[in-house]
Amino acid sequence: MNTEVKFEAVGVVNFDHWKEAKRFSYVPPALDSNAIELKIEVCGVCGSDIHAAAGHWGKLYTPLAVGHEIVGKITAMGDKVDKTKFHIGDRVGVGAQTDSCGDCRRCSRGLQQSCKDSVLTYMSIDKKNGFKTQGGYASHIRANSGFVFKIPENMDSAIAAPLLCGGITGFRPLMTAGVKEGTRVGIVGVGGIGHMSIQFAKALGAEVTAISRSDRKYEDAKKLGADHYIATAKEGSLDKHEESLDVIVMTTSSFSQNDIEKTLSLLMAGGRLIFITAPPADEKLILTPFTMLLNQYHVGGSCIGSPKDIEYMLKLASEKDIKPWVQRVNISEENVSDVWQKMVDGDVRYRYVFDGYDEYFK
Repeated sequence: MNTEVKFEAVGVVNFDHWKEAKRFSYVPPALDSNAIELKIEVCGVCGSDIHAAAGHWGKLYTPLAVGHEIVGKITAMGDKVDKTKFHIGDRVGVGAQTDSCGDCRRCSRGLQQSCKDSVLTYMSIDKKNGFKTQGGYASHIRANSGFVFKIPENMDSAIAAPLLCGGITGFRPLMTAGVKEGTRVGIVGVGGIGHMSIQFAKALGAEVTAISRSDRKYEDAKKLGADHYIATAKEGSLDKHEESLDVIVMTTSSFSQNDIEKTLSLLMAGGRLIFITAPPADEKLILTPFTMLLNQYHVGGSCIGSPKDIEYMLKLASEKDIKPWVQRVNISEENVSDVWQKMVDGDVRYRYVFDGYDEYFK
């Protein structure tokens, strides 16, 4: 009798036709002693899913199921998982990472997300077992228990899902920049991540300026809590706001479509500009050193978050009632293909979440 476990999934089977999602099955790695298995209920759609599915970051392997904003219920646990923290049937989440080495200097400093042996939820090859990782557009997933998170009881699964990548990506730079009551924060991009960043900045007490190309998202930005709004396509719009911000978080995924030097002019001397989303691999960031030196700007990046960061973020979102704006769609080959096309077209307000897993993968 064949007892081999197989999980069902939907994803890319041919990068040349990546928008034509197909169903497939795969054999997961054996359940590690520190691993947890989830039966997936919902999965958010992240911009990274599109980059990976389209091969923008390299065409590693097919078939490939993307998705790293996963919420489901525990169906199995390894014998070394903390049974006082996790129980069969618990509702939990998994973000963009399922493991790290746990021993390197980065991991020991709480920077597990930057571990050189990090295992990404998808588009990664786990050095421990050679498994080509598959994401959350699937019936189940297995992850190291250190990267599995209890979902607050007062939070709907479809609301929690986008927080596990988009939410932590937008929150962590605010936290590390020390944003607090009265900090003047600019959020560039009112989109999938930016609309959550605005809410988190307000929850931390900041005075928030939403920055977008046109006035089209003005009303949404105000509903999300923004105090001010700048439409950069308007002639001279940035000039009026020079030195008006202490921290800027760049949530857009293209450097070339933003005048970075002009954006820096919005900062006070000593201010911070933080990039949090990944553009196409061949895109370059060009800055003038003299501008940086004279104004003592701090320019850097931020990558998702550590397990500790994610736990704190979920707690804050629960307490402050931070809610991504989601559009729920039943998972299927046709709907995955349709949502991917809508993401390419910018037709989203502001996060798609796939559900209907029980019916589709029964």
